[in-house]
Amino acid sequence: MSRPPRVSPDSRTCHSLSLTRRRFIQTSAASAAMTFAAPAILRARGLTEKLNIAVIGSGGRGGGNLQAVAGTENIVTLCDVNENNLNKAAAGHPKARKVVDFRKVFDNPNEFDAVVVSTCEHTHAFATLAALQLGKHVYCEKPLTHSVWEARVIREAAAKAKVATQMGIQIHATSNYHRVVELVQSGIIGNVKEAHVWTSRAWGFQSPEDAKKNGDIVSTQERPKTSDPIPAGVDWDLWLGPAPFREFNNAYFPGPKWYRWWEWGSGTMSDLGSHMNDLPFWALKLQSPLTIEASGPPPHPDLAPASMQAQYEYGPRGDMPAVTLTWYQGANKPKQWLDGAIPRWDSGTLFMGDKGMLLADYGRHLLMFDGQSSGFQRPDPFIPDSPGQQQEWVKACKTDRVTSCNFEYSGLLTEANHLGNVAYRVGKKITWDAAQLRCPNAPEADQYIKREYRAGWKLA
Repeated sequence: MSRPPRVSPDSRTCHSLSLTRRRFIQTSAASAAMTFAAPAILRARGLTEKLNIAVIGSGGRGGGNLQAVAGTENIVTLCDVNENNLNKAAAGHPKARKVVDFRKVFDNPNEFDAVVVSTCEHTHAFATLAALQLGKHVYCEKPLTHSVWEARVIREAAAKAKVATQMGIQIHATSNYHRVVELVQSGIIGNVKEAHVWTSRAWGFQSPEDAKKNGDIVSTQERPKTSDPIPAGVDWDLWLGPAPFREFNNAYFPGPKWYRWWEWGSGTMSDLGSHMNDLPFWALKLQSPLTIEASGPPPHPDLAPASMQAQYEYGPRGDMPAVTLTWYQGANKPKQWLDGAIPRWDSGTLFMGDKGMLLADYGRHLLMFDGQSSGFQRPDPFIPDSPGQQQEWVKACKTDRVTSCNFEYSGLLTEANHLGNVAYRVGKKITWDAAQLRCPNAPEADQYIKREYRAGWKLA
């Protein structure tokens, strides 16, 4: 577009565009099939029958997930490496078995039907895989795993287990995201060949001044050379799990401090990327990128970057053309944002089509076109309403429905997010061979795709 587009002040109002019935029916069917696919759950239960659930990770985000399922289901096992969190959760569920080491949860598999995993990122795959191998339904907080390789392991295990799975990106269940996906897939803004996603959060390596300005929770910019007393009730060795051993330091714990360190997290990309890249990933039916190129400050050996960006190239998908998706975090923003061509929201997703643009964030969206408004009507909704991310999963455990963020979908999303960090750490444009799980032009990326685990820990 040669000039800034007109912006509709009401997300329900937009300019007139043609939409053929044939195209609408085709996109509707494709979307419905993705959200509620053919029956795949082997151990379905009646909707009135309660699930017995083991909750691994009961503080922080885990406490929220616990509360979301406890109202309708039976909580039979509670687990947390922090006994303070464990005892607090147990006060509301006195009959639940208390466990500190999540591996011991699986010593009694007959006690539970399903597992909710809300540990830190670096142990997600270990708790999730054990549950899948026992044929248990699994809900896992985002990001699904700590690495690309782990995401592939979980995807394959879930496909084999044929149970109900869901990754916890709660915004996926909201009406706003549903409506945006419908608009994009119905062709309202035409063919989308370019999309941009940005967030102002800057959790990562940066100066203390910038950290304070950006609201980062930070006490050091380098690897601490001293140790601090381990908080009472915390099993630090279990918290480390498969990650390299580090002496306890307050720079690492509690969350969200650990997000910044490569051993346990992946910075803003894997955290908010799970939420925000989900929207274009869903709307544009993305799977595996062809190439990824990232830029930012020189990579730090221990800390994820505060500000960076990554550009993904995807090939055609069905009747959708090839598309470039660019991720921006911290100080980095799209040119359209910097030029004032769009509202300067702190976070957002911009879909650029050949008929117009669509701007969205967590709870709102705007359609933008050159030209005059002429009584456009939205397509009828074709994505079913969700009862919420956790309850959608609970219902899938009891029926033949497949969740919208099952581990096939969320595993691919997680792989793509991690590949942005892989390209950043390698420092060059990488090609991606999804089938072989490698970058043919960058063998040095192997160390970031799959890492070695601490002695005594194995993912198999």
